Amino acid sequence: MSEPLVQILGTRDRTARPRLPQWARKSRTHFESLNRLKSGLRELNLHTVCESARCPNIHECFHRGAATFMILGNWCTRGCGFCSVPKANPAKHDMRLDPCEPENVARMAAGMNLRYVVITSVNRDDLPDGGSRHFAETVRQVRGALPEARVEVLTPDFCGDLDAVARVLDAAPHVFNHNMETVPRLYRKVRPQADYRQSLDVLAFARRHAPGVLTKSGFMVGLGESEEEVRALLRDLRASGTDVATIGQYLQPTRRNLPVAEYVTPALFEAYRDYGLSLGFKMVFSGPLVRSSYMADEVSEEARRSLC
Repeated sequence: MSEPLVQILGTRDRTARPRLPQWARKSRTHFESLNRLKSGLRELNLHTVCESARCPNIHECFHRGAATFMILGNWCTRGCGFCSVPKANPAKHDMRLDPCEPENVARMAAGMNLRYVVITSVNRDDLPDGGSRHFAETVRQVRGALPEARVEVLTPDFCGDLDAVARVLDAAPHVFNHNMETVPRLYRKVRPQADYRQSLDVLAFARRHAPGVLTKSGFMVGLGESEEEVRALLRDLRASGTDVATIGQYLQPTRRNLPVAEYVTPALFEAYRDYGLSLGFKMVFSGPLVRSSYMADEVSEEARRSLC
């Protein structure tokens, strides 16, 4: 197995960053498509994780008419080190849910004539149900407006509340996604308000509760994990019953977020994919610019073919 190209931040200059290699760069040329879709979203007071998380694929996805809707507002109650979604304290901000949001997501998805709809959310640890009822209602509204479309949900861990997970699953999405994000050793730094085992339990519960639903999870590399830690994470995911894994390069969205520890070569991404497939995953989508919801329709379709 080839070794990754490692470019560690200097210990003296804390503002220095690894140089972005060509394989981790993405062209940004579809400004007309970007602005047109943004305008439609703002008219309905909707948000996308593509914008809030500063996804490098946003120009490509918006140009082909794809977007990942982010519900429960645009303020997150957690402070994950890798994420640029705005953070807020519910005691200091008006974070009331928009009751029209589920219907507006369905309207926007129908207006875009989507055949595959991805719905994610911020973490709302301030809500008794974690926002799961709102999440489930959004799935139902989308399925009602687009009965032929497939729906993928990318949920938070709901603080380990499996009743909340069941609530979303009972709304009948076709794909259930919950991201692990990183290896257990780095959780305190990367996901300080989350728990590795709890996230695995969410995925295992989804497999038991809705065995006909495709289960999926994603994580980042380049945060300082070892190759063996990545392989161990893949083994844990497979043991939980997860069908699909996505692996992408962490890219620092703002200077306030965690720095990149290393850039992983395409060859190592291929090695991770091959190892995951050897464990029995139906699909492993692995590459520098892979994101959890990137090309989700094609990833889901390939995984479905593997099930046949």
